[in-house]
This record gives sequence, structure tokens and C-alpha cells, in this order.
Amino acid sequence: MNLRFRAAAAAILALSFVAAYGQTSPTPAAAGKQIAIGKTKPPTVEEQIQELRQALQSQQGEIDSLKTDLAGKDAQLKLAQQAAASAQSAAAKAEAAATSQQQAVSDSAAAVTTLETSVAGLKGNQAALAATVTEQTAKIQKAIEAPVSLHYKGIGLSPTGFLTGDLYWRAHGTGGGVATPFSAIPYEHGDAYSLSEVGLTGQQSRLGLIVQGKLGWGTLRAYIEGDFLASATTANANESNSYVFRQRVMMAEAETNSHWTLSGGQGWSLATENAKGISIAPSSIANPIQIDPNFEAGFVWLRGGNFRLTKSFAKAAFAVAVENPQLLYTASLAGNTPYAVLGSAGASGGFLNAAISGSTPVTSIVNYTNQVDGATDVAVPVYKTVNSCANLANISFNQAPDLLVKATADPGRGHYELFAIARFAHETIYPGETTNSNLYGGLKDIATGVAIAPALSTAGSISNSVRLGGLGASARVPLLPNKLTVGVKGLFGPGVGRYSSTVLSDVTANAAGALEPIHNASGLFTVEATPAPRLQLYFYYGADYAGREDFASSASTSLAAPSAQFCLTGTTTCVTAPTAAQMAAGGAWGGHWAAPAVAAVGYGSRHLSNSACLVNTAPGYNGSSTGFYPGASCSAQIRDVQEGTAGYWYDLYKGDRGRLRQGFQYSYLVREGWSGAEGIGAKGIENMLFTSFRYYLP
Repeated sequence: MNLRFRAAAAAILALSFVAAYGQTSPTPAAAGKQIAIGKTKPPTVEEQIQELRQALQSQQGEIDSLKTDLAGKDAQLKLAQQAAASAQSAAAKAEAAATSQQQAVSDSAAAVTTLETSVAGLKGNQAALAATVTEQTAKIQKAIEAPVSLHYKGIGLSPTGFLTGDLYWRAHGTGGGVATPFSAIPYEHGDAYSLSEVGLTGQQSRLGLIVQGKLGWGTLRAYIEGDFLASATTANANESNSYVFRQRVMMAEAETNSHWTLSGGQGWSLATENAKGISIAPSSIANPIQIDPNFEAGFVWLRGGNFRLTKSFAKAAFAVAVENPQLLYTASLAGNTPYAVLGSAGASGGFLNAAISGSTPVTSIVNYTNQVDGATDVAVPVYKTVNSCANLANISFNQAPDLLVKATADPGRGHYELFAIARFAHETIYPGETTNSNLYGGLKDIATGVAIAPALSTAGSISNSVRLGGLGASARVPLLPNKLTVGVKGLFGPGVGRYSSTVLSDVTANAAGALEPIHNASGLFTVEATPAPRLQLYFYYGADYAGREDFASSASTSLAAPSAQFCLTGTTTCVTAPTAAQMAAGGAWGGHWAAPAVAAVGYGSRHLSNSACLVNTAPGYNGSSTGFYPGASCSAQIRDVQEGTAGYWYDLYKGDRGRLRQGFQYSYLVREGWSGAEGIGAKGIENMLFTSFRYYLP
């Protein structure tokens, strides 16, 4: 800036010199006036110097004046420069301030945007929080008013069960109550077959409790469930009923976070089908949903004492179990069959039922003796009376628990199971201790002199054991999700009749008295549909089967009552009606047995008489309070029981307050027995109706 100002000043000064020089130059002559060259005297040098000195002085004054002006201008320039510098500084400061202000404005805008976003998020969070608080408040209020479980010292208590009123009708009497005794359906021509039965009861009402507590490593649970489908020895329907509360499920379990589960107590057998995976929870059992508490023929199930170890995966499960054993034994033991020890009634000093349901005295003529009546010899029968008593419960002496293994798969469509059962039975046999020896031991036929039966045994005992078991499988497939499901289940093997709904026998006896397995089979086909949210339909068809195990042979004989014969002294002549001369000649009366016949031994023997199964027999008067006793009864041993069932459940109400249901069931059941000696079989047909009105706890 100073350089340019000085250059400008120098230029102005130069111009000033030029102007001054122009002013000091000679003035031209006026136009038309001539200068006389010769006549004018030129100035002298001194005059010229003087004139120049004067001009310089005049110029010096102007220069001084110009310097003065320049000095003022310079001062003004300096002031202007200072003002410009100040202005520039102020402008820089203003620019910096403006830039800062712009940055502040940008920052403020960003902050406003962030704040707006935060406010919007806060509003959203506030709305979500308000919704969450509302939801949690509703849950808390619901938990207070209608808790899913009660809490006590860190554990949850969830009551379960239902109260029910059931009505049942059967075309033929069974005396079994609301639970159908499949093995006691009367055969045709039996007295009970001529009368129907009807009953109303609340015995099936069920109460339960689920206990659950969380720990760091897993969960502890307990399942408690019972109903009133039991009776004390004095219970009846005469006045107060007096039905007792019975133990259904009493199981405890511990499950780790990795889904290993150890269970113990009384509960459903591992052989019983689950709806999904493997669980001891009563709600997980895939039992038929009908009203009859004995379920359906062909359904495989047990409830008893057991210990179980289970490993569960996302879509599969595996379990092993040891379960309380019990041997069911039915055998025809007519003839010369050994006596065996298998079990007994419960001991009165223990906790198992020791009572008997009744004893029937059977009096048999085992021989005849000679007796003199005056001068005449007469045959006098010798009687033996045996009490045949039936126990309320026979308890087998078990060798080992039942062993079960099971694997399940839930691949996403359906539920599938495969399981195996291993069982063990043992007995003590006394070979010389037979039915015949008990009645006729040590006697000889008077006509032949041959011992007709061995003497009472003095032989030692023989131990015997047998292995039983079977294989089973099941599948449940949803054809229409949540609408229609079909299923099949089956079990086959020697000695698994106990696992059937009919409760068929597991073993029988062979001709030597040893245990022999009965080949059993059970099968069930199911259809369950939910065409409407409140309506549930079901159809089942199932069957239980016990194979024929016939061990009769010429070695298995049955002795009938002897006939009286008179044998002449000193001869081999024996007659049933001696003459007076023969009597006078002397002799003695005694017993004579006909040639032994082949007897029924085993289960479903072809030599078992079923003659009464197709005969209507009139009852007789017995003089007791009941007035009559049944006529000849059919005792054909069961070959199979088949049942078809259809019914529905309708939910009158289902919500937070529980469930109110009404149901109806119709069943058609056929019980068939093995044919016997006459080629006669046995069959009983039962039509049954059930209806139920129930309230389920929420």
C-alpha cells in the first residue's frame, strides 16, 4: 500500500515540475504583433539566473505546499491504512465470528435434529414403555386375580383336575361301575347277560397338583394326582358310598439345564404313549380322551412305581426305566399237575391287601369204605372238603423289576415311538405235590390194586425261571394341523398281557407245572378331530389278544370221583351191585376209579369244557338273602377283546375361569373265548353308553 502511494506522489510531483516549467517558458507574441529582433535587448545571464531563482523559489513554495499536502495526505493515508487494517481485522474477526456463528448454527441444527430424533425416540420409547407398563400391569393384575400358579417359598404350585358327573348304561350287567371291566363282560347265556345296568357317579373326579422350583443347574418338579375310583373293603352304593381317594400319579423329578431328567415315584409306564417327547407329566400322556376311565381295548398302559432316566433333544428323546413288576397267572391245572409257589395274597402285617373276596367249600368223595350195618356190609363214602378261596389281590413274588427302553422322534410332522419291555418271573415247583395227590394221595384202586395217585410229596423243590417281554411302536400323524390326527399303536410279545387295557394274563403252566409265557398282542387305531374350536370328535378301534397255550397230553390226567365196588374175598371179581350170595361169600367195599382222561392244562386248552357257554340254565334257590344262585356258568378263557368307540366333547365354556365340558360316548365291545373240548367257543357282546358333565380347573 505505501509503495503504491509513494509512486503516486512521485508522479504528482513530476507533473508539477512540468507544469511549472511550462509556466516559466516565454510567452508567445500576441497575434499580429511583431517583435523587433534587432531592437530588443536579450536578458543577461544574471537576469536569467535571477528569473530562474525566482521561479525556483516560487516552485519551492508550491513544493513546500505540496509537501505539506503530501504530509497531510500521508498522515491521512496512514490513518486510512490504520482504519483499513482495523477494518480488515474487524472484517477478519467478523468473518471468523460469522464462520463460528455458521458452525454454531450448523451444530445447533445438528443438535436440533439429534434432539428431534431423541425426542421422537423418547416418544416411541415412552409409548412402548406405556404399552409395556400397561401390559405388565394387566399381567400383574391377571396374576393377582387369576394366577397361573401359586408361589410358596420360591416354588410354584399349580392345581389341576376336574369335577365330573358321569352316567353309564350297559346292555349286559358287569358290576364294574363306570370303569368297564373288559375281562368280565358276560358271555352269552350267562345270568348277567340277561340284565342291563345303569349308574350315576362322581368317582372319576380328579384332583392334582404340579410343584415346580427353579435352581441354577435346572428344575425340580413333582406331580400329584388322584381320583376316587377305588373302594374300601366296606364301600358300596347303598347309602354313603364311602369311596376312597386313590393314588394315580405321585412322581418327583429333577431336570438339568441340558435336559437330563431323573424321575421316581408312581406314575405312567414308559410303555404308555406320549403326545410329544418323553415326559412323566400326566398332561403329556396320549391316552384316549373317552369317558370310560378304563380307556379302550388295545391301549397299552400302566401306572405303577418306577424310576426313569430321560435325555431330551430338540426333536428326539431317549429313556430307560425300571418299573414295579407283577405277574398275572391263569392256568387250567386239572389232573396230575405239580403244585407251584408263585405268590400269595398280601400279608396282613404289611401294606398289601390280605383280604379274600370269598371262599367256596368243595366236598368230594375220595373213597369208599366197608361198613357192617347189622348183618349187611354197606359201602360208606369218604368225603374230603376243600375250601377254594379267591383273594382280592394276589401279589406275585417277583425276581426283578420290569426293564423298559424307549426312543421317540418329533421331526416336525407327527410323533413316533419305539419301545421294548423285558420281564422276569420265577417260581418254586414241588413235583410230587399234585391236585390228585391232595385228594387221593396214597389210595389204591380196589379193583386193580394199583395206586391211583402218588402219595403226598416228600420230594424236594425245583426252582424255575422264565424270561418275558415284547416290542412296541406307535405313530401319531396330523393329517390336518390342529384339525385331524390319526394314530396307531401296537405291542406284541410273550408275557406282556399285563400292559393291556383288558389286563390279560402273562403266563400259564405246562404239564410239568412250570411257567409258560402267553403270547399277547395289543393294537389301537385312533382318529381325533377338532372341526370347530369348541367341538372335539374321536373314534377308536382296538383289540387285546391272548394266545392259546395248550399242554394237555395223556400224561396230564384228571381223576373223577370214585364209584363204589364190592370185591369178593380171594378173587379178582369186583361188582358195583353184588348179589346176596356174593355178599354172603364175603368181600369188601372200596373205591374204583375209571381210566384217567386227558385233562385241560395250560391256557385256552382244547380239553377245557365250555358246555355251559351255549346253554341257558335255570338258577336255583339257595335260601340266602339273594334268593337265587347262578346256574351253570361259562368259564372259557379269553382269546381276545375288541372294542369300537365313538364320541364327542363340547366346551360350553373355555377361558380364564377354567373349562366346562359335556361329552357323550358309545362303545361296542366283543369278548371272545377259546373253544373247548366240545368245539364250543364263547362270545359276549356289550353295547355301552356314557355321558359326562365336567368342570376343569383353570
